[in-house]
Amino acid sequence: MRKAVSMFAGAIATVILAMSASAQTTTQTGVGKGGSPHVKSEWTIGGAHIAIEYGRPSLKGRAESMMMPLDKPWRTGADAATVITSDKPLKFGAISLAPGSYTINTQPGAKEWQLLVGKLSKPGQWGIPYDASLEIGRTPMKLGKTSAAVEQVTYLIDTTPAGGTLRIEWGTQSATVPFTIGK
Repeated sequence: MRKAVSMFAGAIATVILAMSASAQTTTQTGVGKGGSPHVKSEWTIGGAHIAIEYGRPSLKGRAESMMMPLDKPWRTGADAATVITSDKPLKFGAISLAPGSYTINTQPGAKEWQLLVGKLSKPGQWGIPYDASLEIGRTPMKLGKTSAAVEQVTYLIDTTPAGGTLRIEWGTQSATVPFTIGK
């Protein structure tokens, strides 16, 4: 009986640890000049600490197509460049990233999006205009629909057996791309 209780307690502890290991924490870091809140969202997944800092514009009744123009690079946030930081190597499709900080942009399309990862030229780098000379690479993102409209741009990371899936949601759009974590 004692062994069964101990095994059950161990299983519960493992589930709780697994859930907390991928839990997202989001901290508001300020408000941009245009009034959009800025946040830093953080996750610990597969031993990697990953953070994304971005501005969260609101749709405010505006058409999604106006805010996320098709076939044009978009900073996928507001004001300063959206920045992803990891203390472990990450791989998005064919894009391999050493530990460090990089910019995230997307290029919305009618059937799929592209994730555009770039070099961060300086802290506080502005998000527009898009500077193609800083681009490291692109990889396809699967396009889907949200279950309910999302008023503000939202970045999420879902844990997977192979690493994670980066998910960006705004309006009724949900764009995802899987990634792996190196050692």
